[in-house]
Amino acid sequence: MVGENTIFSGVLGEGRLDSALTHALPQFSRARIQGLIAENAVLIAGKATNDAASKKFAGQSFELSVPAPRPDKAEAQDIGLTIVFEDDHLIIVDKPAGLVVHPAAGHADGTLVNALLHHCKGKLSGIGGVERPGIVHRIDKDTSGLLVVAKSDAAHEGLAKLFAAHDIERRYFAIVSGVPAPPAGTVRTQIGRSTTNRKKMAVLPENKGKHAVTHYRTVESFAKTALVECTLETGRTHQVRVHMAHIGHPLIGDSVYSNRQNPYRIGQNQSKFDRQALHAASLGFIHPISGETLLFESSLPEDMQLLLSQLQL
Repeated sequence: MVGENTIFSGVLGEGRLDSALTHALPQFSRARIQGLIAENAVLIAGKATNDAASKKFAGQSFELSVPAPRPDKAEAQDIGLTIVFEDDHLIIVDKPAGLVVHPAAGHADGTLVNALLHHCKGKLSGIGGVERPGIVHRIDKDTSGLLVVAKSDAAHEGLAKLFAAHDIERRYFAIVSGVPAPPAGTVRTQIGRSTTNRKKMAVLPENKGKHAVTHYRTVESFAKTALVECTLETGRTHQVRVHMAHIGHPLIGDSVYSNRQNPYRIGQNQSKFDRQALHAASLGFIHPISGETLLFESSLPEDMQLLLSQLQL
């Protein structure tokens, strides 16, 4: 230990510096290693370097200085959570629509992170240099359903690797405008930030964005709408919403990716269905610590069930 820093040392293998360090110190993600390199936290044979791509350091000794996790600015708040599963390493939360995952502009508190800070009572993942619950993936504020959260650094690293390798089973239910034809298929595109509206994601040319794959099948069709099951092969921001809109079937209630002007109404009082009709219904993976096969399922929330009952009339 030097001050509040922890020193890791060893000998580098072949390849890029960031890859060699990640291999030598598997408890850190490659992104975390790259950030530390950029902060001049790496010494090679006693000299600082920030050249993450260099392949000239094979066989040389290294020292990596890792600062202690910074306390997160978010406050712990006693917000009710629906916890499907929990052990010493991770939590599965069934998130309601309307709950923001991370504090951000316009949502400084009242988020899932605030709730987890209270629930975890100090036992939090410090990955990324910030002491907070290990959110390794997110679902949108107005999407409901299952989310896995890491409590330990080891679980955080393991889950990150599973997501990177696409070894997480994620299945969503969406209610879309129109009836897909064919009723089942696969959408393969590149997804990235829209060039005309930076708040939106978009399908981009082949040499842009990130590869995204969604498998869909129609579960039930109605006059002008359908209930569709979407299985993610990749997990890009707004992937289901972008892909279904791309094939001409935007989600009901999606004000960002749908041009529909007349909102759907639900219930006896005909209230407006004003969120994207999307629910993360299934989440499955190998526990990164115990090796146990885990599979969790969540029923459609009340508002989507009510919408379906209206469409079935």
